[in-house]
Amino acid sequence: MAFSERVARLKSSLIREILAAAQRPEVMSFAGGLPAEPMLPKVDWSGMPAGISQYGMSEGEPELRERIAAEARLLGVPCEASQVLVVSGSQQTLDLASKLFIDPGTEILVEAPTYLAALQSFQLFGADCITVPQEADGPDLEALRERLQQHKPAFAYLIPTFQNPSAVRYSEAKRDAVATLLDEFNVTLIEDEPYRDLVFDAGSATPIVSRLKRASWIYTGTMSKTLLPGLRVGYLIATPDLFPHLLRLKQSADLHTNRIGQWQALQWLGTEQYHAHLAELRDFYRQRRDAMQAALEEHFSDLADWQVPQGGLFFWLTLKQPLDTRSLLQPAMAQNVAFMPGEPFFTEPDANPGYLRLNFSHVEPARLGEGLRRLAAVVREAQGSK
Repeated sequence: MAFSERVARLKSSLIREILAAAQRPEVMSFAGGLPAEPMLPKVDWSGMPAGISQYGMSEGEPELRERIAAEARLLGVPCEASQVLVVSGSQQTLDLASKLFIDPGTEILVEAPTYLAALQSFQLFGADCITVPQEADGPDLEALRERLQQHKPAFAYLIPTFQNPSAVRYSEAKRDAVATLLDEFNVTLIEDEPYRDLVFDAGSATPIVSRLKRASWIYTGTMSKTLLPGLRVGYLIATPDLFPHLLRLKQSADLHTNRIGQWQALQWLGTEQYHAHLAELRDFYRQRRDAMQAALEEHFSDLADWQVPQGGLFFWLTLKQPLDTRSLLQPAMAQNVAFMPGEPFFTEPDANPGYLRLNFSHVEPARLGEGLRRLAAVVREAQGSK
């Protein structure tokens, strides 16, 4: 059977495969970015307007677009509702941007490491991914300037707030510097912000797109991490030169995002009820983060280094004695523990051994210590130590 040449570049999602294996109730899974089941809010489906069952506008429900734009302006994002496109989860933003910008061999710039599913989408369309290393407060600026001087990427894809997988939050200074560089070289920015609202400290930082003066941009977010993943409701906000093209690509993909999910998102976004839910969510995840930090100090302090995440859903561990952590999956699963190896988050996995991404939102604190004890034992055995 003859498939398109693109299919040859299609990689299976390691996360999906691990999550499938971790469905057994006895498995303690630190693998995915699943929100905690107890924190999924109870939704009220009464009062849904009758017309919502009919086809809708490709751009999204007008009232929801207005609400999204208003919330974005509070963050400093300069936009109107006419720049908002409601998408089927922010993953669709990556698909639409890939279709808009990428031909085989197109150069794009990404962080190292970066979001696995973004790499999957970009590489599916044949992108040549240029990488910039991450530091504790954002990208290596000298390396970023060098990459922009040597290449002309079609866009830069960045996750500046509690980056997946590293949990890094760019400093204000790094955000200013990145915006200045993107303006200088006139490189479009795709800024992905799924974890912005999951913040555990008093710190804050406005989006990079709010600092751009010349470059085009796409800003994308989602309701999946703060409301219900199953709604599959996200959004993108784009500069006027990009928006019409993204809208036509959306029309050709699925006509419009499901209207029932959009209606439910509208019942929450920006309301007092939603802000109360976010406060409760932050407290809940902060407690789970603290529990994992304590368990990691007990079981991993001699094995790895890490920074305590100030938001998001992940710890990012760097093994002191590097090895290919993909080799740990099978023995860990034999101990009923699932985790996410770090190698697939790099464009060259084999050249970047020794990282683990551990989710702290899903496993109950009572089981957390035992799960990390078992995982640490697997690491020690693989490293030949006791």
